[in-house]
This record gives sequence, structure tokens and C-alpha cells, in this order.
Amino acid sequence: MKAAVLYGREDVRIEEVAVPRPAAGELLLRTQVALTCGTDVKVYRRGYHARMIQPPAVFGHEVAGVVEEVGPGVEWLPPGTPVAVANSAPCGECPYCRAGRPSLCDDLLFWNGAYAQFALIPERLVRGNLLPLRRGMSFRQAAMVEPLACVVRGVEQSRIAAGQTVAVVGTGPIGLMLVRLAKLSGADVIAVGRNLARLETARALGADDTLAIGSGGDFAARLRSMAAHGQGPDVVIEAVGLPQTAEAAVRAVRKGGLINLFAGCPAGARIAVDAAHLHYQELTILSTFHHTPDSVRTAFRLIEEGQVDPDAFIGGEAGLNDLPAVLARLARSGGSLKTAILTWGEA
Repeated sequence: MKAAVLYGREDVRIEEVAVPRPAAGELLLRTQVALTCGTDVKVYRRGYHARMIQPPAVFGHEVAGVVEEVGPGVEWLPPGTPVAVANSAPCGECPYCRAGRPSLCDDLLFWNGAYAQFALIPERLVRGNLLPLRRGMSFRQAAMVEPLACVVRGVEQSRIAAGQTVAVVGTGPIGLMLVRLAKLSGADVIAVGRNLARLETARALGADDTLAIGSGGDFAARLRSMAAHGQGPDVVIEAVGLPQTAEAAVRAVRKGGLINLFAGCPAGARIAVDAAHLHYQELTILSTFHHTPDSVRTAFRLIEEGQVDPDAFIGGEAGLNDLPAVLARLARSGGSLKTAILTWGEA
């Protein structure tokens, strides 16, 4: 089969590799659509991910396809079944899982291998984070379930209520999904970003207002003036992943507000917070990491019901042979809408 193998920093090669065979509890997926992701671009630049992938390894983690073959014990899922697969599954047994926090599972199993014509899905994912597609859902739509599930958790943890003002900082695919889900929660939404075309997309997804910022600009005062009679938004979600934007988000939120540092900053980064401001304004700062089996199912439902249109976050299509060039372009441009990688050349 044809597969994209990560060898190191900015080194992804399309190779012929052996088709894996499923053991007990596993299944072989004939992939159809894999989506590019900001995390994949970071891994491409860095050449590895300490928790998710160590080279050489088949790459990619947002995927939908058709069950090709099942191992013993998976008779309930016959070959030919179209499915979406998340990229991890918790153990269900550690203290964090028992406490209802599976994203912090001590044995969270991550999976990569979406950029290939076939993918071996581990038993734990088959049992806990694989969903058969309903009639009418395309593979391109279904491949969006995993990133949308992360956004679902971010919105849930941000405790957004109807009538609040929510600012989303960043207008990449994740930021745009956050805009959509915040609007579905009944909030007045302000999208903050540098790309004017992306800000217009945010408006189309439900943003009530937008704020264009320049490179390195401190947007905190401007954002405060736009919301709640000049007092700032109730919630600010930072979806850029830079210390300066995180610090500006803290300064922009209103008294008693909540800041979700949703995007992960680079390892070793430090964020400065005025301790007196934090204390006397009674601010809440939190972060959201990854998804859970529940948020995966919520994301699936939002797509199935048409409340979220995956095509709004996908900028184009490419074949598997083109993936190295696509990743190089994304790494140079600093972000783009997602590209649907057609592993067999057609959706």
C-alpha cells in the first residue's frame, strides 16, 4: 500500500509499505479521506511528537474510511461499514478515568496512520472511539469529527451561557470551529485575527463582530472596548498558541471573566500574569487538552444534524502523493484551512 512516513524534521516520504493484518480486537481500515491539521504541521516541523509519534512512522490522525477486514472479536462491525475514527482512547481504569477526566488518562493511547491507503486501528479505539457513519454523511465530513471533538470540550469547559460575549482569538480552522460552537451556545461572538478573509469566514459562521489585528499588536484594550459597555468579553478563548496573545487575552477579559488558553504554547514558553489583577478581578484561567469519547460523539451529532458544516473549514483537496508539498506549504504560510487528502485519489 501507499503511505506517508515521517522520518524526521520536514521529512515526509510517500512509500510502498506492507498492508498490516488485524489481530484480535483490531480492524483494518481502507482510508478514504484524511485531513491536515495544525498539530500535524507542528510535528512535521519538529520531526516528532513526544506523546503521539516517533519516527519513522506512518503519519496523520484525522480520518474516515471503510472497514476492510476485522480481527477475531469484531464480528459486530462487518467489512464494508463506513466509519470515523478518533486518534486516541483512554484506558477507563486509571484514577483520572474513574474521576471522569479521560483526557488526562495515565495511559491515553494515541494513534497515527491516517495518511495511508490502509490503517490498522487498535483494539481500544475500535471499542471506544470508532463510530459507524449514518446514511448521507460523507467521508470528508466524517474526518472532521476528531478536531471538532476537541473544540466541543473547549466550549463546554468555557462555561458559555446564552447572552454572554465571547471573543475567539485566532481564525485558523480550530478558531473558526470555536466561533461556530460559541454561537450555537447562544453567545455574542467576536472573532479576533490577522487574516481579513478568515474574519469574513468567521462572520459567515456566526460571528457578530470582528477585530483585525496587526503583527505583534496588543489587541487587549481594543477588544475590551468592543464588549459589555467597554468592560471586556465574559469569555476569551485563545486559539493561537503564543505567549503574547495569551497575555493579551487575560488583559482583555472582563471582571469575573474566564480565559481558556485552548491552543498549546511551545514547550518551555512562559506567560506573565499580573497577580493582583488576577486576584482582585476574580479571573479564571484554564486550558483544554484533547477530546473524550463523549465529546467525539457530540461532534459526530453536530455534523450529522447539519449544525456544523465541515466544508466551511476545508480549503481544498489533494492526493496522497502531494502531501509532502501540502505540509511544506502549510509550514511556510503559518496556517491555512484544512486540506482533504484523498488517499486513493477520489472521495
